Amino acid sequence: MPSFAENLAKLPSVTDIQALELYGDGYEADVVIENAPGSQGSLAVYYHVAVQHGGITPKAAQEALELFAEKATEARANPGAHPNIDRLFQIIEQDLFYSVKAVPNAS
Repeated sequence: MPSFAENLAKLPSVTDIQALELYGDGYEADVVIENAPGSQGSLAVYYHVAVQHGGITPKAAQEALELFAEKATEARANPGAHPNIDRLFQIIEQDLFYSVKAVPNAS
């Protein structure tokens, strides 16, 4: 099974994205994932699956967990250590959907 780093290397670049905004039922973003150290990998994974699935669905969340590989295993063993991965478990368990808006970098 490929590692998270190997999976991440295969994903499209997200250098032109400042942040991802995730929307549930309201008009305000429920979650913002910044393109910053410590969350760049999450942004790339979330962006990739959102494009593939038209948002973050339970199926997209499952695919994202597969991309996170060993990080998903760590997150399941240590709830709270990886909040962006914890959210994916919640999406699957509660059958949630998030629409996603990519915020481009200011030019």
